[in-house]
Amino acid sequence: EENMTVTEDFSRVEDTYQMEAEVCIIFSDFGKMQNVCNLLIEKLGTSVTISPPHFYHTPEAVDTLRRQVCVAAVGNTRRKAQEVCRLFGQSLGKPLLIREEETKEWGGLTDNHLSHSPDALTLQERIQNATAYASCRVFAVFEIKGKENRRNKLL
Repeated sequence: EENMTVTEDFSRVEDTYQMEAEVCIIFSDFGKMQNVCNLLIEKLGTSVTISPPHFYHTPEAVDTLRRQVCVAAVGNTRRKAQEVCRLFGQSLGKPLLIREEETKEWGGLTDNHLSHSPDALTLQERIQNATAYASCRVFAVFEIKGKENRRNKLL
């Protein structure tokens, strides 16, 4: 498959043949990676060596995170504006202007230059270092509608 590369090396050692294989797999699901590693260890025992995982974010995943954070910020802004309108007996109308003011990203988007070797990190530390965070600040202007009284609605 496209997310897997296999490198094989055959050699002859005295009267036997020996094969070494290196399998590199890109997983997008951490749970699936753990299941595959556990299965390999269970079936192959000590004849298999599993290297620590290398975590990274694809450009598509980072772009999706940015969009999700922006959409969530707009939704939060709308909910807050609705609450303020309710306080004053008004209703919130359609948005007139929405502008993304600032986006911040931090965490595992770039390689961390740690004082100790990345191989010395625990799996939990690797996950923590690879976790990406983002925040977005938006500016929004909404139409405000006055609430009509019941008498006008009945006419």
